[in-house]
Amino acid sequence: MAAELVMESIEYEKTVGQNIVDTVVKEEYVIPDTRPDVKQILMVDAKPKIINTEIMQDKVYVEGQVEFNVIYLGTGDSKNDVYGVNYTSKFSNYIDIVNCERDMICNVKPYVEHMNCNIVNERKICVQGIIEIKGKVNKVSKIEMVKDVVGIGEVQFLRNKTKIDNIIGKTTIDLIAKSNIQIPSDKEQIDEILRCDVSVHKKNVKVSDGKIEANANALVEILYKAKDSGQINYISDDVEISGEESIDGSDPTMDNDSIFRVDAYEFNVKQDDLGENRIISTEAIVKCDAKVINRMEINSIDDVYSPETVLDVKKKDYRINMIKEHAFSETIVKENIEVPSEYPNPSGIVAAYGKVIVTDKKVFENKVSIEGILNVSVLYRTSDKDNNVYALNEDIPFANSAEIEGCKIDMVCDVRANIENIESTLEANTIAIKSLISFDQKVSYENDRSFIVNVEPSEDGIPEKKASITIYCIQDGDSLWKIAKNYATTVESIVKANNIEDENLVAPGQKLIIPGRAVI
Repeated sequence: MAAELVMESIEYEKTVGQNIVDTVVKEEYVIPDTRPDVKQILMVDAKPKIINTEIMQDKVYVEGQVEFNVIYLGTGDSKNDVYGVNYTSKFSNYIDIVNCERDMICNVKPYVEHMNCNIVNERKICVQGIIEIKGKVNKVSKIEMVKDVVGIGEVQFLRNKTKIDNIIGKTTIDLIAKSNIQIPSDKEQIDEILRCDVSVHKKNVKVSDGKIEANANALVEILYKAKDSGQINYISDDVEISGEESIDGSDPTMDNDSIFRVDAYEFNVKQDDLGENRIISTEAIVKCDAKVINRMEINSIDDVYSPETVLDVKKKDYRINMIKEHAFSETIVKENIEVPSEYPNPSGIVAAYGKVIVTDKKVFENKVSIEGILNVSVLYRTSDKDNNVYALNEDIPFANSAEIEGCKIDMVCDVRANIENIESTLEANTIAIKSLISFDQKVSYENDRSFIVNVEPSEDGIPEKKASITIYCIQDGDSLWKIAKNYATTVESIVKANNIEDENLVAPGQKLIIPGRAVI
């Protein structure tokens, strides 16, 4: 007699390992002939991007590039000679991750730890700093476990409720941000774009029946030089973006793991009806890499036997990554920055830019603690006769604590931090910074479980026949299930024979009547 197995397949991702490596970037660049000599470096912005990853045995090879935007004061007759130059540098490195293999999934994210720009001579600058690369390797695995056994007569199952994260599907959602920024008539027209930047905030991802929707805002920021006066101005546009993709089997009860990234953007200066350069046309491609997860509770089979047939049961051990909680929190970072005495005094703010770096995260009982740095660059106007515009860079430390029920100290937390907005104003002799930072936190843990993967009748035939009635004294560690399995009977038969009201309330020393093959 052959057993017919009803199987259940669950796909999950197991973290093989993760690591961080620092990559030193140092490049010298010559100022283009169309630009004047360098007098003073005001700001340097670095945007790292991964362009290729290759998983090898026990390591990941990473290739990337950094786009630099350097804004500087040029030597010239005018105190407003501010210019922008752009460069690109490539980098590569290896991330050591034990047990990773070629067919696995690798998530790599680069961060600028710090970046400086120095003057080598009047025609050459040197950009140097450290790019921190975080790599995490996951292995897609499947659990093929026995859900039911039919075709071999009476079978007893010991079932247990188990939570597991089942990956329903993955997709990438394309979101297009288009903007036409108009320079007001009370301001001068554009002479040159010094900096264009696109960042994503107000992120929201929603899982619904058969699809996943992504909504966010793309903040387009433009720094430009006015045509006649050379004054530096800042203008921005916050563009709502949205998109959706189909995910078979998804529904609103499911969770998601989604990452937004600016894939590419371009800008063009156009003329208005009067023939003046007052329109900035921008287009950005934002991608949302989304994964839908069903945090399901299943009745897995922990043990199985038949009073009528000896069964061969095969189990397999799994280590499963489980998400305990997916939570969001926010914190406001405020700081009054003292302007160094050797810097010219500010008379007005042009623009403030920020980057957020998480330096530490810890999980406590029902709480997650995050520490980090908000790196702020402020471009400001002065009344100095030699330098009408200047810049200041400052690191502002912050801490955030979020109450997340069910967290334990031995769990781990992945945190994604994002700047929602940043403001800068003058207060007395200081520059006041206020920024709202959001945190996407996933607390997870590893769970070791054994699942039954095969059941079939043994060549040993039927279980040895027991006496029609046996008196058994319960021992430490016994359960009715273990006793019933040992005597080739059923829990229901023992409960009925002993008039037991609650099968969980049996104690060592208690005597039980164990019926034989026939229930008394």
